Amino acid sequence: MMGEILFLTHRVPWPPNRGDKIRSHHMLRKLMQYRPVHLACFADVETEAAEDSDIKASLASMQITVRNKSNWRAGIEALASGKPVSLTSFESSKIRSYVSNILKTRPIDCIFVFSGQMAQFVPVDFAGRLIMDFADVDSAKFESYADEGSGPMAWINRREGKLLRAFEQKVGALADHSLFVSEEEAELFRQRSGLSDEKVKAVGNGIDLEFYDPAKVQPVEGPHSGPLIIFTGQMDYRPNVEAVVSFATAVMPAIMKQHPEAQFAIVGRMPTADVLRLNSNNGVIVTGSVDDIRSWLKAADIVVAPLRIARGIQNKVLEAMAMGKPVVVSSAAAQGIEAIDGEHFHIAENPQQEARLVCDLLSDSERARRLGDNAAALIRSSYSWQMRLAEIPGLCGIDEPALAEAAE
Repeated sequence: MMGEILFLTHRVPWPPNRGDKIRSHHMLRKLMQYRPVHLACFADVETEAAEDSDIKASLASMQITVRNKSNWRAGIEALASGKPVSLTSFESSKIRSYVSNILKTRPIDCIFVFSGQMAQFVPVDFAGRLIMDFADVDSAKFESYADEGSGPMAWINRREGKLLRAFEQKVGALADHSLFVSEEEAELFRQRSGLSDEKVKAVGNGIDLEFYDPAKVQPVEGPHSGPLIIFTGQMDYRPNVEAVVSFATAVMPAIMKQHPEAQFAIVGRMPTADVLRLNSNNGVIVTGSVDDIRSWLKAADIVVAPLRIARGIQNKVLEAMAMGKPVVVSSAAAQGIEAIDGEHFHIAENPQQEARLVCDLLSDSERARRLGDNAAALIRSSYSWQMRLAEIPGLCGIDEPALAEAAE
């Protein structure tokens, strides 16, 4: 009997409309090409759990559980149990029961785990292959928050980083392979865990080249009038919030001295109060959720990713490059992207350099066009999902040549 796969992920992997869901979506689709796959995941709200996808009909089975545990309850459970909040927030008896039943009744020979918090559902006595896709070293993110903060939140983040680091190392030791979105993240985990290159691998993100084809998209018609600079992302995610606040307050005033009609659109769902307060100041437009992010990318003169803290690969940067846009990124946001500064994008080391680079591009349309063209060519040659995930079947014990022969 052909073995089957159990896929565990912390969010419903459709639609692929945010960074973590994009990666898990394509990982899941890749595995479903070869084996029956059982899915266990969380939904943030009931409507997300009910959302339709062509994937659903092709799954061998699935368990989608709405995650409704409050932050304060997860925090109390974390303090009482000595666990990271990242784990107690995602604890679920329904998921545990589903996993136990699937392992008892189906020939599961591989468990693929996407995101560290889902590893808590893998039984310690599971004898099959375990693939752990951490994507990023999450503990390092909390350590950065602690170093930058003060008071009670610094203590909370320091505790989270310490406990999560120990958990990540424990899971890495159990896994056959631990995957990360960039070589930088993989090397950091090798240093922390002492595991080998064979056990810890970089599997980069790709781009849906057909979807992000600028020829198929019309630019948005909206409130912008002058040169348009945009940032895209989930706007209740702390690094994104900090990035746009910094750009709007420290960079846009300098840009507007040279280009007074310039506007900065913050495009993404769930803007926090800090983000909403930026609206209508220094040329800022806060859009909230939009129907099609591509239409805003198509309308943009320049795309920026001024993240001060970033882990792994920024999908927002790859998407903008695929759309042929000139992109200005921070050094943190450039991490893991195999591109050349000055040829495929511009890297800015500080807000002052961000302002200078953006102004230079706004003043030289030919230079901006050339940068965007180079970016699009790079993405189309090196960043298809088919290319990026070519190694996944083999890591999961799937013999692709044998399957091809059987199909013939």
